[in-house]
Amino acid sequence: MLFRSVRMIAPDQHLVLVGLMGSGKSTVARLVADRLHRPVLDSDEMVERRTGRTVRDIFSSDGEAAFRTIETEVLREALDSATPCIIAAAGGVVLSEANRQLLRDSGARVVWLCADPTTLVERVKGGGHRPLLDADPEGTLRHMFATREHLYREVADAIVLVDGRTPAEVTEAVLR
Repeated sequence: MLFRSVRMIAPDQHLVLVGLMGSGKSTVARLVADRLHRPVLDSDEMVERRTGRTVRDIFSSDGEAAFRTIETEVLREALDSATPCIIAAAGGVVLSEANRQLLRDSGARVVWLCADPTTLVERVKGGGHRPLLDADPEGTLRHMFATREHLYREVADAIVLVDGRTPAEVTEAVLR
């Protein structure tokens, strides 16, 4: 685990988990929330509740740009919550400079759950809700890692490596 700073999460501070799809953000967010007795806000679930449609439906009917607009709206809503939450941010949230600025300005602690694309390919098999992986999951994940790594590093206060770790082990690392 690599740290930008040694500051721990404050009782009144949001904790945001970022990382590529399949890195465990939703699972680890629930485990961390249970330990800290906080609510979980999963941005993909927030998008689906807001629109009444799945992420896949939004991508296919309205396109990625429309999804990214909604993604920014729900990120802002989550970060504006008065109750300190554990936020599982969508994998592409870092693509937008506006979102990276929201993360920086929010005062939230941001943890990047970092995984090798090979690990992620195994985890996302059969995940039909991930439209960006339809054509070539491994190639797409490798490309995403290469293009997003510096963006995740830009927003992360800490990096937790998830390869070869159970969700419980990742949770412990995030809490440290």
